[in-house]
Amino acid sequence: MASCQPSSLSEDLSPQLSSSGLIEDEEIPGPSEPNPLPESPGWKRDWLTALEEEITAEAEDIWVVESLSGLKMKLKKQRVSSVLPEHHEVFNRLLEDPVVKKFLAWDKNLRVSDKYLLSMVIAYFSRAGLFSWQYQRIHFFIALYLASDMEEDNQAPKQAIFSFLYGKNRTQRPLFHKLRFQFVRSMGWKTRVSREECEEIQAYDPEHWVWGRDRTLIP
Repeated sequence: MASCQPSSLSEDLSPQLSSSGLIEDEEIPGPSEPNPLPESPGWKRDWLTALEEEITAEAEDIWVVESLSGLKMKLKKQRVSSVLPEHHEVFNRLLEDPVVKKFLAWDKNLRVSDKYLLSMVIAYFSRAGLFSWQYQRIHFFIALYLASDMEEDNQAPKQAIFSFLYGKNRTQRPLFHKLRFQFVRSMGWKTRVSREECEEIQAYDPEHWVWGRDRTLIP
């Protein structure tokens, strides 16, 4: 949970900005270093699913009493969400970022930023283990990129993220993918977000304008 001490990766996930506004990192992997997350079409579910199955996740369900009848007690499972109000606050703060605003305005067909993908951004913030103030623009786009990886079959639209982050400069993309890998690792490889969790996240503030980004309502 983000309320606990962040992992040692938090410094890696808070890249430094140069005077030109680009992200600098002294350890950008060279050409000989393989991309840690391959971009082949079938990788997104199979690769991460295999990792999730190998890792023993902490219990996310609890048993609660549903009803009592004499000496009989009926129990039901209730999922414990790791999403806290502070994660919603981080999300709202980043929605005010000028680049994020331009990106959301550009994605009129909601191919990369419908309400479910944006809900996943909040879920990922709750799992990454950073302090609220450490989340920056780059984390918003990394989380959105991961959400698209997990849920979308058409991977082309998410490539627009690079244009909004870096313009025509392609040299920063290896760093983005390095940070993406570190972000997934900081979440314990837990990249799946259920529809139920997305709807719980939206229910926290159901009147929020961003939940109106419903792809099914587009003509």
